[in-house]
Amino acid sequence: MTKKIDKLRKNIDEIDKRLLELISNRGMYAKEIGLLKDDGIVYKPEREAQVISKLIKENKGPLSNDSVTNIYKSIISNCRALEKKLTISFLGPSGTFSEEATIKHFGENVKSIPTNSIDEVFNNVQSSKVHYGVVPIENSTEGGISRTLDLLLMKDLKICGEITLPIHHCLISKSKDFNFKI
Repeated sequence: MTKKIDKLRKNIDEIDKRLLELISNRGMYAKEIGLLKDDGIVYKPEREAQVISKLIKENKGPLSNDSVTNIYKSIISNCRALEKKLTISFLGPSGTFSEEATIKHFGENVKSIPTNSIDEVFNNVQSSKVHYGVVPIENSTEGGISRTLDLLLMKDLKICGEITLPIHHCLISKSKDFNFKI
């Protein structure tokens, strides 16, 4: 059995080597495309959606469509950063759902800037301190976030994407007495 595992691992190592070469080639093409762009806009959500949609249609498994999406979001984020590393402002601090939404949408190879308020996110985008901002627009407890909605009306900025982030909380305790009210 160990010989069979060793042989399979060797096959995986060969595939990894080829994948690395192909991903590096993809990065070189992305970098070249970045030099040819007239508008300087690095983030093209419609193009990224097309790439992922096409890959999902081609996916024959065993990886799930979600897995393929996660892998390619990371590849795209890293290739995009070869053109220019995006700076994203979000309602902080680090570790919040807004940061999670930032990573889900833009990938991990961005410079994230947490802020103390929704106003600060809008101001950072409007003053070009950052390329994009991520703010909550609604949640299941409050509905629409009025400050975000107000600022969308007051500022000369546009929504360029949407992230739906399901939020689930888990209560844990050492106590065996659960006489609490929610």
